[in-house]
Amino acid sequence: MNEVEEIKARLDIVEVISGYVQLQKAGRTFKAPCPFHNERTPSFIVSPDRQSWHCFGACGTGGDVITFIMKREGIEFPEALRILADRAGVKLPERHVSQERDRAQERLFSANEAAARYYRDLLIDNPAGTAALNYIEKRGLDNDTGEAFMVGYSLPAWEGLREHLKTHDFTDKELLAAGLLIEGERGPHDRFRNRLMFAIRDAKGRAIGFGGRALDDSMPKYINTSQTALFDKGGTLYGLDRAQPGIRREGYAVVVEGYMDVIAAHQNGFDNVVAQMGTALTERQVRLLKRSAERIVLALDADAAGSEAMVRGHDVIREALDESDGAVPVVNWRGLISYQNSTSVDLRVAVLPDGRDPDDVIRSDPELWRQLIAEARPVLDFRLEANTRAHDMDDARERSQFVQEFLPLLSAVSDPVVRAHYLQRLSRVSMVAEEELSAMLRSRGAPAAARPGLATDTRTPRRDQPEEYIMALLLRYPELRNDALEIPESLLWESENRQVLAAYQRNEENDLAIGLPPELQEHLKRLTSRKLPPFDLRQAREALLDAVEKLQRRQITAEKRATSALLAEREEQLGSSMVTQVVTASDPESETEASRDLVDLQLRDMETGLRLHGKGKSPAI
Repeated sequence: MNEVEEIKARLDIVEVISGYVQLQKAGRTFKAPCPFHNERTPSFIVSPDRQSWHCFGACGTGGDVITFIMKREGIEFPEALRILADRAGVKLPERHVSQERDRAQERLFSANEAAARYYRDLLIDNPAGTAALNYIEKRGLDNDTGEAFMVGYSLPAWEGLREHLKTHDFTDKELLAAGLLIEGERGPHDRFRNRLMFAIRDAKGRAIGFGGRALDDSMPKYINTSQTALFDKGGTLYGLDRAQPGIRREGYAVVVEGYMDVIAAHQNGFDNVVAQMGTALTERQVRLLKRSAERIVLALDADAAGSEAMVRGHDVIREALDESDGAVPVVNWRGLISYQNSTSVDLRVAVLPDGRDPDDVIRSDPELWRQLIAEARPVLDFRLEANTRAHDMDDARERSQFVQEFLPLLSAVSDPVVRAHYLQRLSRVSMVAEEELSAMLRSRGAPAAARPGLATDTRTPRRDQPEEYIMALLLRYPELRNDALEIPESLLWESENRQVLAAYQRNEENDLAIGLPPELQEHLKRLTSRKLPPFDLRQAREALLDAVEKLQRRQITAEKRATSALLAEREEQLGSSMVTQVVTASDPESETEASRDLVDLQLRDMETGLRLHGKGKSPAI
């Protein structure tokens, strides 16, 4: 029995979920209103016999106890496994991580936090911050909200922050690594000067970077911290740490563009609002929100809605699991439509009145804001209606252009029922027969599963979906069975894939249909029908190795995040001054005996906490 199976065997799923949801007995199962979306009639079912849960309502999702914790807490598989292992008393395989590296990362968090405090104090107490103070007062920001979001001010001086943080024992090397300084011809100097400062935090509330708004004619108007070990613009959402409770309570998240839009929303009670970094919504940001929300509303101004300013980018969305190359896939309308129709997330668009931004609407007319968000349209509906308004439908050339613009969006829809619905609507608006539109769509290379008469999913697995790609390879090539036996179940984060892999490894006859529960039969059918390249055995084994390596890199990345979280927890428990003492103490003789005892205690606790879990043994492929 591996560690995943042992944890699940020791824990009762009913008991675990009861800590989050009030369950009621219903025969041999338990039921409750789904915790992942708003509903009146309970559709969330927990089965103690199968040790699984499923929502038969709007979510349509389910899984095991690990999947529930991942979804409920908005965390990744290794962290959920660690939480449940602690609860079950299961010791997971140790993964020792360099304490030196993690202490260095902790120093970056501390440097950013110290900078945020410095910028905030300058705004409140320094006469040079008057212009910034006048600006935020004009925007209606009160002091409590400004303190909560740590809105601050950076001096025009070239080395104001640098000199201040030197007194806190931070080195130039650390401040450069944190993105607070940049290297100039005469040496390092402050990155942010004479700007209104917005502290950017990760989902756990730790300061990872800054956004700065110019207070004069300096360009660019806004700048962010550059890419660092902590700050990744494409994978960060401003305000997410404060918005998560509101998102879970409301069941949806609202995405805006500006820092002040988020702050104004929260100040006025709309605490489920976040902002993307820059002018484009990235796929990783959508994935980040999807952990906590089944609906995402993009609040666009009229210009952005028409020009794709918030959703520009690649022609086809990449559901990237491997981001080690540093690429930031950006979502366009076609990608959003693909998300809306191929995942459980409901993506909608709310268009603001001409010339008004969310900050203005929220402060002047909160009811209008509520109405705009409530009336947000599904992405494909919005684009169909917007494209219709943009063309003269009495003109044949305009109608032709309209059809040519909309068909690429429709080709992103994989569900044949949804596709047929919009083909009917497109036919009525364009006055082109459905059969002709279908033929045009097929000529564009529409997915076979969406074409009339085909019910199976034959889409080619994308190289960035390694979990299902691995299972498809194993099911197609029985010769890979010995390789499959070495793949740790904990590498797969999706409950359905883990169960199929476990059944595959147990069943020597390779007839998985016998041992799988009914709800997994359809998933198995979809895996076996996936289209694969015409590999020979050697190529298939290489493809399997490549996919497993992707999952291993994903695991390592998640473990790094978990390490940072553990360090942050220890700092909060023992105090930031003690962490600094542990990391930077250079004169042990000056410490008191009690101080040294506390340092030793903390080092032991940190060493214990840094034993990250879930990696398992690498496959011998």
